Parts: sequence; structure tokens; C-alpha cells
Amino acid sequence: MTGKNGKPGVDARIYFTDFFDVSENTLESYGAFNVSLINDLPLFIDPFLLFDSEEEKYKSLHDEIIRYVKFLRDVSIETSISRGLVDYWFRFPEVSQNWLGFSRKGNRGSGLGADFASVLHHNLHRVFRDFGSESITRGSHLEKLCLLSGGVGRDHLSDFTTNLIKGYLLEYTQTFAREHVEPKLRRTFAVDKVSFDYDTRRWRRGQYDLPVFLGDFVLLTPKEILTKDEAWINRSELLEQFEEICTSVPDAQLRAQVNEYFLRRLAEEMTEQERRAVAAATAEQFPAVLDYYIKHKEDTGEEAHKVSSLKVRETEVQFGKHIRDLVGTHLVGTEFYELGDSFEESLRRVLFLKDVLENKDGYRAFYLDGKPIKREADLQIMYRLTWYATSYDVNRELNNGRGPVDFKVSKGTANKTLVEFKLASNSKLRQNLQHQVEIYEAANDTSKSIKAIMYFTETEFSKVQKILKELNLLERRDVVLIDARDDNKPSASNVKD
Repeated sequence: MTGKNGKPGVDARIYFTDFFDVSENTLESYGAFNVSLINDLPLFIDPFLLFDSEEEKYKSLHDEIIRYVKFLRDVSIETSISRGLVDYWFRFPEVSQNWLGFSRKGNRGSGLGADFASVLHHNLHRVFRDFGSESITRGSHLEKLCLLSGGVGRDHLSDFTTNLIKGYLLEYTQTFAREHVEPKLRRTFAVDKVSFDYDTRRWRRGQYDLPVFLGDFVLLTPKEILTKDEAWINRSELLEQFEEICTSVPDAQLRAQVNEYFLRRLAEEMTEQERRAVAAATAEQFPAVLDYYIKHKEDTGEEAHKVSSLKVRETEVQFGKHIRDLVGTHLVGTEFYELGDSFEESLRRVLFLKDVLENKDGYRAFYLDGKPIKREADLQIMYRLTWYATSYDVNRELNNGRGPVDFKVSKGTANKTLVEFKLASNSKLRQNLQHQVEIYEAANDTSKSIKAIMYFTETEFSKVQKILKELNLLERRDVVLIDARDDNKPSASNVKD
């Protein structure tokens, strides 16, 4: 079944344009990303793209972010602040309505809780003392907070940024919705924390006419401020390139102090993790190094826009075109969605995907520019998106106290099945097969589970076969191997009916 513009029909709705009957070209012309309303997609707002933008509206948004951080810095020294006010000013929920990020189920993440507030409060006076009067960098950067703490990652950075520009995103979405989304698919929402009044030191509410989905509003985000994997200024790169960064510090005295502190703590037999720990400790001791790293990132800012644009485009192809082809061509209208037992539903869905991937060119959905997508998180999202039309609760990466399981498929308390969806290249595959699922079954009170393993090369296939033989798991119905090799697929012209 297909709808207008050749898109999947009403029973195969996955993306914003499907649910709100909007042309993809219209959304593309507006510059917004076409989010999935089934599961978050792994993109996030990078504040550097606001800072380095040529558009004044984005620069102004970045200025407002920095202004609020300066406010937090100033009020954090007040000794009379109540716990309630600290929570009110420092803590924010995830803006789940933008359907972006790294949610474990649907679009609900953890938001910015007590840990983030604690790290922010701890680093404010050391890191943000010169906010607005920097002498090394061109401006102030929120990302600096993340450079000194492994506990503040890209998701926290994006959540904080999204909260502080939420008013703009609401206006951006409302403008599009009023012009292109039918009134019956919109609703007026009263939204908290859309702008901050510095005179009263209180957040203001606002009312907006927005697209409505499952009783909540949906937010659109401009593609030009999104990226994937890492922010342009990020802790991982800082630690990986720390020696090079230290060597390039122009201040000779600081460079000598940093190198002496850093090199004196290194040892020849150190692991990469231990070396990164030494780099992190050195950055804590000499935070001025962070400014030189940030200056380098500012000087190469043009590359940030190119890289981010490419990553967003790759995400559109990977989770948009490929999934749409997979669902629209192979899954819509089949009995695939009409089964009544969670184990049989899950197993036959995996087997159906196996058939599509191996025999109907569906494997191409797991390749990008001829290269296999070898990230389990991406594969899990793809798998989750194929559950677009089901009465089952498909809970991704549920943690019931014994570690997260990839999927729990359930309908009621007695009808549930666990699904582990893994790559053959996973270094812990044997450990996973031997112990993990049994532990998960006990924690989730079920004895039904499925292990689906995808391999991309002959070497990976041989590795899996060896592990399965050693664990006596060969020929088991609940262990499914999926061949995603692109070099052994027969040409359609050579395949006989």
C-alpha cells in the first residue's frame, strides 16, 4: 500500500511527513529534518553550529545560551539558594518532542538530572570564570563543560542546548504547521520554560499551535544545526589528540608545564584507557589547554558545517530511504503483523527480515556508500522501525536490574519475548550468547528469547559458526544468523524462479 508521492500508505506511517500528510519536498524546502515518530533517530543539536553560523538568528540563540550559563554561574555562589531553586534553574527534562537523541524506547530519554546539575555547578567557577571576556578564543562555548567531565556527554549537551532554544524551535514548528499541517492534526499547547526573565529570575510559559501526535506536540528542527556521533568540540577528540594539542600551545611556559605534568605520568605499558585518564587529569590541572583546543576548533569551523551536513544526509539515507524501501516494498500488507504469540511474532519477524535481507536485496539497507553499517545501535533502530504497526509493546534496551536487553516484545505479563540483535564482529559475542540472555530472562521473568546475529564477511560467519558449535547452539530455532554480505548476493538476472 502506498500513499501520495509513492510513500508507504497510512498503515506504514513512520515519519513526520507520513503522519501529517506533508510532502517530503515541502519539509525539505523548509529545511527541517524528517523525524521518525516511532523511535528517536541518533542526531542532536551541536551548539557550535549555532555559534559559527552565518545567520544572525542562530548566533543570537547561542548568545542566549551563554547568557543563561553566566546567570547560573553567578547565582551558584549565592549561599541562600534553596534546593528547589537549584532544581528549577539547573535541571531540565529532555525535550522528547523533537524525536532526536539516544532514547531507549520511543522518544523518552532521561533528561538533565541531578548528576548533570552537580557537574555544572562544580565546573562553573573554574571553567566559566572568563565567560564573555575570553582572550584566547573568539567566544564562549557551552561545550567546555563537557571537556572536563566524562559524565556530561553529547546527549546532555544536546538536551541542555535544546531546552535553552526551545522557544525558537516552538516558533519554527508553529510557522510550518500553520501553513502546511491541517487544523485537525494540530492543537494549541501551553508549554513551560520557553523563555527566561532575568529581572524576575523566572521561566515563562507560552502557547503554540503545533502538530499533535499521541496527545503530545511534535517539534521540528533545522537540519543545519544537527550533527551525529560527536559535537565539533568534544572530550573524546581532546583526549585522543592531547599530546598534539599540548605541543601546539603557543605559550612556552604553559606548554612546558603541561608537557612535564603529562609526560611524567605516562608509562610505556599503559593501555589507551589509562593514557586517556592521564590526559583528563592534566586537563583538569591546566584548564587553559582547553582554550587552545577550542581555538583550533573555531579556526576550522567551516569543516564543522561540512561534516555535520554529510552526517545528517547519511542519516536520512540510512534511516529514511533504506527503511522506507524495506517497509514499503517488503513488509506492508503481509501477515507479518498479524501473529498472536510474542515469541512467534518476534521470530517470524526476524526470519522475514532474514529472507528480505538475504534474497530480496534488503541487505542494501545496511550499507552506506558501499560500506556495512557496523554499529549495533544503528541496526537496533532499524529493527525497531520495522515494528511501526503492531499492538505489541516493543521495549528497546529495557534494564530490569541485570543490564539492558536489546528488545522485550510483550503483550501483557505472560506473553513476552526477549530479542538480542547483535553483530558477529562484537568482541563479546561468545560471552553474550553464553550468559547474557539467560540472565536477562531471569530478570524479566520469561524463558523465551531470540538471538539474531548479523554478519558481513565470510570471516565473521566462520567465527559465529565456531562459537555456536562450542556452545552447542547450532541448528537452534531461537538463534538466527543473517547474511548481510554484499559480495555473494546473486544478480537478479541470474536468479531463477
